[in-house]
Amino acid sequence: MSEKLDQLATRYGIELEFRELNGTIRHATELGKRAALRAMGVATETDEDIEASLSVARAVHVGEMKALENGVTCFMPDWLDRTWGVSTQVYSLRSERNWGMGDFEDLARYSEIAAEHGADFVGVNPLSALFFARPEHFSPFSPSNRQFLNPLYIAVDRIDGADELEVDEELLAHARACETVDYRAVAALKKPALIHLFERFRARAERGDEPEAESFETFSAHFGQPLYLHALFETLSEFMVQQGHGAGWYGWPEEYRHPGSDSVRAFAEEQAERVAFHVWLQWHADRQLGEAQHRACAAGMRIGLYLDLAVGVSSDGSATWSERELTIPSARIGAPPDYFNAAGQDWGLAPLSPATLEAREFQPYRESLDAVLRFGGAVRIDHAMSLYRLFWIPEGLAARDGLYIRYPFQEMLRSLSEVSNDRRAIVIGEDLGVVPPGFRDVMEAMKIEGYRVFFFEKDDNEYFIPPAKYPREALACITIHDLPPLAGWWGGHDLEVRAGIGMITPEDMPAARAYRAHEQRRLLGVLSDNGLLPERLLAVMHAEEAAPAELPYDVAVGLYQLMASTPSRLFVVAVEDLTGMTEQMNLPGTTDEHRNWQHKLPVELERLPELPLFRAIIGAVSRERPRH
Repeated sequence: MSEKLDQLATRYGIELEFRELNGTIRHATELGKRAALRAMGVATETDEDIEASLSVARAVHVGEMKALENGVTCFMPDWLDRTWGVSTQVYSLRSERNWGMGDFEDLARYSEIAAEHGADFVGVNPLSALFFARPEHFSPFSPSNRQFLNPLYIAVDRIDGADELEVDEELLAHARACETVDYRAVAALKKPALIHLFERFRARAERGDEPEAESFETFSAHFGQPLYLHALFETLSEFMVQQGHGAGWYGWPEEYRHPGSDSVRAFAEEQAERVAFHVWLQWHADRQLGEAQHRACAAGMRIGLYLDLAVGVSSDGSATWSERELTIPSARIGAPPDYFNAAGQDWGLAPLSPATLEAREFQPYRESLDAVLRFGGAVRIDHAMSLYRLFWIPEGLAARDGLYIRYPFQEMLRSLSEVSNDRRAIVIGEDLGVVPPGFRDVMEAMKIEGYRVFFFEKDDNEYFIPPAKYPREALACITIHDLPPLAGWWGGHDLEVRAGIGMITPEDMPAARAYRAHEQRRLLGVLSDNGLLPERLLAVMHAEEAAPAELPYDVAVGLYQLMASTPSRLFVVAVEDLTGMTEQMNLPGTTDEHRNWQHKLPVELERLPELPLFRAIIGAVSRERPRH
């Protein structure tokens, strides 16, 4: 019966085998195939079930590994050539005025600073809605709903009436002074302030003297039912947390798990004003992010905000509660085992249903894209291979037992192209990890820029590939949020962190340190080959002396100068490297063991342009890539 099961699996887009990162061919297990089919609603319990399912199954249209015909591509402006920008995790921005985490006003000011120094874009983490009732759920890559924004990024002091607020000054001082973001403290400060400002707004609107009342009503009407359901979910989520349940709907009483139930309708009527509050939050978040993009471009940027679309949504969030049929509830998105995670990765995200996407002509995917692209000039497609296939972990299975499910590739590409051109936004595809054969060729043909990360770009002999050999159709960078900043890498801080939580054993630590020293020498070799190595470090390069414990200033500047010289269309400077930061923003494979998505920059935004390292790196990059 295994042959029949394979036929059934193939008809539903399940890949029977795939090549791992190390080249090993991994075959989908019978258990995995049955579980994945079951997640799609296909009966496979008995041989008779498989026969019956096969008799009625139609082949899922998954498409070939090829670009669209007739020259259909994503948007690409004629002037885009050797452009550069900066990146940041918005929450990490410190300033004299924010309430303990970076906000949309900080983003606008950071964009203006970068624009003044010649940058054309600012890359940021996903800004999508999380769980307002659960501030400790702060991973930007596990959104509750990708169509809406995280209200914690609202700059409260930019709302009319904020100067009249009474704020807990002690808590505010604590939130600002913390070396990492205390999300609970930030929420405890912002939530009552926002409620007060909303009540003020409603009172003024009822009296007829609120000049923005019409704008609010227009926003609410424009986003309609999806916005209303998200606001209703947030209201219910707050109520459920108060009752001792979780913020996500999986743990709610059955009568509240469906938006159309009598209990939910009754709750919505009773809590209409609270629902309106959450709509009001989205209105302000929308306005402030839109203003940040406007200010970035007004300051001289040609792209502005380079935003990020997470690969999926939290399985128990607003999006899955609002439209249950849009996702597969009994499967999660992840990644197969690789060098960094031998057990594979379970990201806890709900995969989109290929069948529902096709039935709804891919409108849900276009809406998710448009929700991001309406705010910026470029978008990063997290895990771009999801256009072609996704690694599913069916319920009850471990990540290492997951398998790939194919998606209608041409239709996904067409949707991406349409939204990109409608919004005149550049598309960058994060193509790191296990990449299917031919996928990068399709990306290039579709004018989707790939990723080239210095730390990953090595030849078969483990030498760093010279940046001069990087492809033109790419975004080049030295590091990303899942890797240490340059100073942390050089000093081995990431190795110490991983050893401290058991990811590197005491027995393996000497080898890890030795290999890092080997990589340091090869980095210096790349600089030497390009005439950028300080003479005093020649002995280090030749292994005659140990490397300095801290990253040499001129090595950082030299590497950025070299990387900026790459022919790649786009190059991004990490703000962590501009400040000499050593902490890694996210350590894959960890949850509570490492302070993921919490580290703040070591200096305030207002002081950033004064830093010698900032001026030197930005100066070197802007000379290599002047704005024309």
